[in-house]
Amino acid sequence: MPEESRSELGPVAALRRIAFLLERAREDTYKVKAYRAAAAAILPLAPSELARHLDEETLTALPGVGRSTAAVIAAAAQGRVPERLAELEERYAGPLATGGRELREALRGDLHSHSDWSDGGSPLEEMAFTAMELGHEYLVLTDHSPRLKVAHGLSAGRLARQLDVIDAVNTHLGGGGFTLLKGIEVDILDDGSLDQTDEMLARLDVRVASVHSKLAMDADAMTRRMVAATTHPLMNVLGHCTGRLVTGNRGVRAQSQFDARAVFEACLAGDVAVEINSRPERRDPPTALLELARDVGCLFSIDSDAHAPGQLDMLDYGCERAEAAGIDPDRIVNTWSQDRLLAWANQ
Repeated sequence: MPEESRSELGPVAALRRIAFLLERAREDTYKVKAYRAAAAAILPLAPSELARHLDEETLTALPGVGRSTAAVIAAAAQGRVPERLAELEERYAGPLATGGRELREALRGDLHSHSDWSDGGSPLEEMAFTAMELGHEYLVLTDHSPRLKVAHGLSAGRLARQLDVIDAVNTHLGGGGFTLLKGIEVDILDDGSLDQTDEMLARLDVRVASVHSKLAMDADAMTRRMVAATTHPLMNVLGHCTGRLVTGNRGVRAQSQFDARAVFEACLAGDVAVEINSRPERRDPPTALLELARDVGCLFSIDSDAHAPGQLDMLDYGCERAEAAGIDPDRIVNTWSQDRLLAWANQ
């Protein structure tokens, strides 16, 4: 795409699009932050004030705007496609995976995402706006629970405040075919209990429960821990069940050991969906366990586990794996309408 091509994106949208493409390609976080910071810097400016900075070539005097982001702003303001955006569109746009395209079209939303309330990198509003742009009908915000202190997990009080913010965002969006749903990624504690009060869990729309600690515990103990969690009446999704990491800047981590058949049969009995975690560094569950959960008869949820807006598009990877495993789309709960999903999650 040549630089002189006309652009329909304004400066803020162009900066957000660049950040999105960098995030979905798993580029360095510092690069992403530069574009999101510049977008935040110019967003409150009146058109006349932005025009003055452009005329006087003083964009870089604004906190958060550097030379490269100023070039993007100037090009977009003049109705041109910024060179950096054109380069990234050519390199990174398009499906992230070759398979699973029909299933990706069938997904209505995503049940696992994080904001800067815990260990995500962007405000929950930005996560919601990006999900809308991707065509989602709903996104469940699932910031961490309090035990996960390294991820700034939410106490009951902080979670309650977040629910008010979600209400305000949905009011601002005014319907429009999209809803930001209330959720949590709640820790499964050592004894299988869930790391949030039942009162707060009951106020949520969807709950993902995951093991984040003592991932190398004895297989029998881990099995008891996970099976116990599935008996909680407010648990809906078993997140990244083995906890493994297969690539990425966090290194690799072996998968937890447990009796997978016993855990998946407990999920089936408790009407708990098994998450197909779409993050490429997780690929969790591994293929053999994914196929076992399929054969046991489990429901599934294909989730991005996004910690940044661009990562919401990583659903492509999970859809490719689900299609390869031959999983019936109707067994994937986020192919369901919002009404059906919420009825299942809160029965």
